[in-house]
Amino acid sequence: MNSFSKNLFCVLAVLLCFCLRASAQNPIDPPGRYTADPTARVWNDGKLYIYGSRDVNLDNWCSWSYYVLSTSDLKTWEMFGESFASKGENDKVAYSDGLLWAPDCIFSNGKYYLYYCMNDRLNAEGVAVGTSPSGPFGTGMRMNIPRSVLQIDPAIFVDDDGTAYYLWGQTNLKMARLKPNMTEIDTTTIRSNVINRQQHFFHEGIWMFKRNGLYYLVYTDESRDRRPTCVGYSTATNPWGPYTYRGVIVDNRTCDPQSWNNHPSVVEFRGQWYVVYHRATHNSKMMRKTCLEPITFRADGTIPEVEMTSQGASGPLNAYEVTDAMRACSLNGNVRISAIAPDNEALTEINHQSTAAFKYLDFGKGARSFTASVPKAPKGGSIEVRFNSPTGAPAGSCTIPAGGSGTFSCPVSQVKGVAAVYLTFTGASEGELFQLDWIRFQ
Repeated sequence: MNSFSKNLFCVLAVLLCFCLRASAQNPIDPPGRYTADPTARVWNDGKLYIYGSRDVNLDNWCSWSYYVLSTSDLKTWEMFGESFASKGENDKVAYSDGLLWAPDCIFSNGKYYLYYCMNDRLNAEGVAVGTSPSGPFGTGMRMNIPRSVLQIDPAIFVDDDGTAYYLWGQTNLKMARLKPNMTEIDTTTIRSNVINRQQHFFHEGIWMFKRNGLYYLVYTDESRDRRPTCVGYSTATNPWGPYTYRGVIVDNRTCDPQSWNNHPSVVEFRGQWYVVYHRATHNSKMMRKTCLEPITFRADGTIPEVEMTSQGASGPLNAYEVTDAMRACSLNGNVRISAIAPDNEALTEINHQSTAAFKYLDFGKGARSFTASVPKAPKGGSIEVRFNSPTGAPAGSCTIPAGGSGTFSCPVSQVKGVAAVYLTFTGASEGELFQLDWIRFQ
């Protein structure tokens, strides 16, 4: 583990049992916290809960414990401390100490059932039971899944008639009915190849829901660029299929230079549907953060593709308030979101001709100047500001002197209403020009 990873892990450990608050915009994780593989559930208390794996360093997928996020309004999120763990001397799984990967949770029989998978030699899948949606969950029990079909990423679907299904798999989706005790599957009902890579671009990360009599499988989709960065979906009129591939809901390819995978869920909350997914940071396949985007349905049940945004579920951001640079929703070139302190993340390693996009900001009656907060500037350079197009004429250019730090401002052509903001960074041909902590308009 490198020094950054160790320091970050120590900070996380100190905060382990505290309830943290995050804001409404994307990503919803507070600085220093990284939730991947998010599955969303709405329980009887009216709150939305997100269960996900945790990234804690640049060396491994996920970690040995889960946290839980919850909200009652999509404006303020709470992150609860350790809800379940598998590690070493406090081993709650009993048969393994592997890293905990993508979970799901369901409420039944007056209890909450947390389903998990691990990266141990058995590709173990298990379930733990609790009395609270945020945990803690008790001792893990291994699911009775034959070793021949063990894989990853469990998801639970309960149909209108009360029948519960257990879904899992990578490149080849497996599915079976759950027994009423919710801790065992009916092994006589196991089916393989419900969907697959060849016909449906299925990679992993399955999620199932039902709307207007139509069954939806939502999953990590590798239909673009030979990487599983998309959230794709297929539909059927029967839970067992056959399923028809319908396309992409959201694609996170440009969230980070090394973005590799995605993992979705879809949920209805207070009359609006959302796709929940993750984005990578730190120029890595790991260190992922949870995001949400509102989605809609056409009359035939298909879902129009949505773009990644900075605003998420909150609506356009106020251009005259600070917008953290880590809310950039699209990065191109050599720029990434990284931790510059345990409680702060910024755009770092900014090189010549890198770009960052923020969607969307509300300028009201109009803005005339732009301010950037720069923690450090080894070589210096400039920030070209554009509105609504990454290739149009710059509306302004802000100079960042070499060796400078602090806030730097420049005039911009007046912009009104809601607009996307595109920043292009220019300067020396090689090396880090500067870092960007936040932006604001006046």
